[in-house]
Amino acid sequence: MFNTLLTDFRIIFDRDPAARNWLEVLTCYPGLQALIFHRLAHGLYGLKIPFLPRLISHIGRFLTGVEIHPGAVVGQGVFIDHGMGVVIGETAIVGNYCLIYQGVTLGGTGKETGKRHPTLGENVVIGGGAKVLGNINIGNNVRIGAGSVVLRDVPSDCTVVGVPGRVVYRSGVKVNPLEHGSLPDSEAEVIRALVDRIDSLEQQVENLQGKLSQCLVVNSDPPSSANYASCRLQD
Repeated sequence: MFNTLLTDFRIIFDRDPAARNWLEVLTCYPGLQALIFHRLAHGLYGLKIPFLPRLISHIGRFLTGVEIHPGAVVGQGVFIDHGMGVVIGETAIVGNYCLIYQGVTLGGTGKETGKRHPTLGENVVIGGGAKVLGNINIGNNVRIGAGSVVLRDVPSDCTVVGVPGRVVYRSGVKVNPLEHGSLPDSEAEVIRALVDRIDSLEQQVENLQGKLSQCLVVNSDPPSSANYASCRLQD
């Protein structure tokens, strides 16, 4: 467990440019403190010791604002940044080197028993306020945008945004985990495509109106279906 905690400690300096020194990290990073409480509670939980693991978890929640059930499996090198409001359920599995921001929930979707919480692969980044719900699998190197609600499995090397969450980017190229703010705006892309289509249709209507006006000028008689038809034939 000591080696795991040491990895949890070291990863903060890689992931957070605000980390200045070891004393500051130990005393002022609730995410690290929550993991320390959880490592202890999870060890006792594995020994089938009643009550005490939940009490330690509750104390950790009171002191850090991060609630991790003692039964949750959390890999090494996990960084919970800021941490306030993070909830990790009993049967959740968090892979190595995941990055979790404030307000994230790894929860269930009902009162089902057994495995009812998400399984995260390695190097997963979950943006602030995102919810990953149910017994679903999130692949390696997945980025989940802030505020997203993920209810289905996500393959590796994808970016997920929206409510409900949908895959908007798929690639095998490794990305910087700190660039969670540069996620694509799929809704804006759809709106932009619609606007471009409307502009194209308006241009076609203007061209047709121009041809019709020319036709009416050439034909001195009042506009009729025959004149219009002859004008179309001339075109």
